[in-house]
Amino acid sequence: MITTLIAEQVFDGKNIINNQAISFEYGKVIALGTVEGAQEIQVAGLLTPGFIDIQVNGGGGYLFNHDTSLLALKAMVLAHSRFGSTGLLPTLITSDLDTINDAANAVSLAIKQKLPGIIGVHFEGPHISEPKKGIHRSEHIRALSERELAIYCRDDLGIKIVTLAPENVTTEQIKYLTDHNVRVCLGHSNANFEITQAAIDAGAEGFTHLFNAMSGLTSREPNMVGAALLDERTWCGMILDGHHVHPATAKLATSAKLNGKMMLVTDSMSTIGSDQQEFEFDGHQIQRSGDKLTSQTGQLAGSALDMITAVNNAQLMLDVTLEEALRMASTYPADFLGLNRHTPQLAIGTNADFTILQYDNNSALHVSQTWIDGKQIF
Repeated sequence: MITTLIAEQVFDGKNIINNQAISFEYGKVIALGTVEGAQEIQVAGLLTPGFIDIQVNGGGGYLFNHDTSLLALKAMVLAHSRFGSTGLLPTLITSDLDTINDAANAVSLAIKQKLPGIIGVHFEGPHISEPKKGIHRSEHIRALSERELAIYCRDDLGIKIVTLAPENVTTEQIKYLTDHNVRVCLGHSNANFEITQAAIDAGAEGFTHLFNAMSGLTSREPNMVGAALLDERTWCGMILDGHHVHPATAKLATSAKLNGKMMLVTDSMSTIGSDQQEFEFDGHQIQRSGDKLTSQTGQLAGSALDMITAVNNAQLMLDVTLEEALRMASTYPADFLGLNRHTPQLAIGTNADFTILQYDNNSALHVSQTWIDGKQIF
């Protein structure tokens, strides 16, 4: 059955178009317009390509580190769909080898069963720097071995990201990962500029939660932050909740990264889409206070950020247009993951993944509908 959404406005990745129709069948866009005999649905608000979140630790009351089941992945997708995300990379924080393997198997099963919304996996650690570990568990931080390499390089995991500290791995290992379709991100690292640059030259493409848990930019040492902002080959993820990065700092960084490679990420924990106010993670008691998560030590512990809030914050904190904020949540992550480097997000043959946005009484955007693979999930 062909379905046609006729929206008041459509953002096609570049421009906002009034009174545009999108037709799709079997989860794929088949026409940018109406099709005879299609089921037509009038949509109030702005239709945009769905948001893609490359760093999702949990949602719906589930943490991926604590539950690597298909049930947990489904709950995470449903929770984040309420806030516009149509593509997730479930993220496993530094853990033991058995949990890494279990996480890989869960994502493999989700990919095999074509679970809507799960497009790959993100292993954040355990090959990170002790001084920049954050709430990651010290006992699991370790060198990159052949056993982990074998898991990361599996070809049944969809899109794969590994976050590592370049001072604790070799450039040969980074090249090996990238040669096996793993996107290497740098983070939780105390590396200097030269080590960071060598990792980029070896194939590292991204930076995980820019500024947080990485060596900072100073007058005499650019360090990892300086390399991230200077190198035009790389993408940066940023947690735009007002807690992880000061708005002025975020604005400066975005101005420096003008080549369409600054992405919004949530780094969200299990509280998203749930009533959770506290939970335990690897010996840390995590408390939620408003939109902030902290451990008993006072450290930030992931985030309570969702994607539509990040989009709203981008407009306010970065002083960017709505179109640019939407690109930071959809187009740029898709570019980084290689999903649309040759085809616009809303084009014939692309996935029918849409988010419908409306303004609330406070002139902030909220999500009214989310469609994944041509099916209304929220």
